[in-house]
Amino acid sequence: MRQVSTCGLTAFAALGVCALGIACAARAAPDTLMPVQRQTLCVTEGAVGAGAGTALKVDSAKMRAYVNLATRQIVEAHFTYLGATADSARLGSGAMRRQFGLKLRAQDACNLVYVMWRIEPESKLVVSVKTNPGQTTSAQCGNRGYRNIKPLHASAIPVLKSGDAHTLHAELHQAGLRVWIDNSLVWEGALGPDAQGLNGPIGIRSDNARLEFELKTGPPLGAALGSLPDCRSGAAETE
Repeated sequence: MRQVSTCGLTAFAALGVCALGIACAARAAPDTLMPVQRQTLCVTEGAVGAGAGTALKVDSAKMRAYVNLATRQIVEAHFTYLGATADSARLGSGAMRRQFGLKLRAQDACNLVYVMWRIEPESKLVVSVKTNPGQTTSAQCGNRGYRNIKPLHASAIPVLKSGDAHTLHAELHQAGLRVWIDNSLVWEGALGPDAQGLNGPIGIRSDNARLEFELKTGPPLGAALGSLPDCRSGAAETE
């Protein structure tokens, strides 16, 4: 496993990256991650079904889900992109986009962090913080409150084609986020105080993309695995 130390990158150490909240430790080891079972995944929009073997599958034009368990803010999706969905749905802004990504500190539909791998019309990795103080439901905030974060360091990402398999891994420590694709560090930066004030689980999101994936998170916090809160599903919980 390739390991990257942020403080080992001289240029970024000079900028005080670690002081901004980005952990200096190497990426979490694979054996510390916990596989997410379907029964632990709360799907708030679309559907997640069974794929090949232990994989999960998405065919819905819109899919939103979160892990119904408090864990460390570490999430990894090993996925195969299977092409476009049969039907298409526009974003709340009206834009047509094909994408798959991760959610962190998903407090509610109005306040969370996104790490999105945009597939079409442009291949790029975008990190956004959505914050709407005092609002918690989709009816209240809609698609308002998004702020795209400029990284301190970023690298080019692969162009996704149908049948391609990749691993997308993100770790959020305080206000510092790092993202890897296939063990290569592709994004790191500080998200700011708005993100640091959020408190919620990790999750996943897709738009107009068919996928098979296996999801893993960091170790659980607090409650035992069998003690799950009620799944907060329904229109109010979609983003």
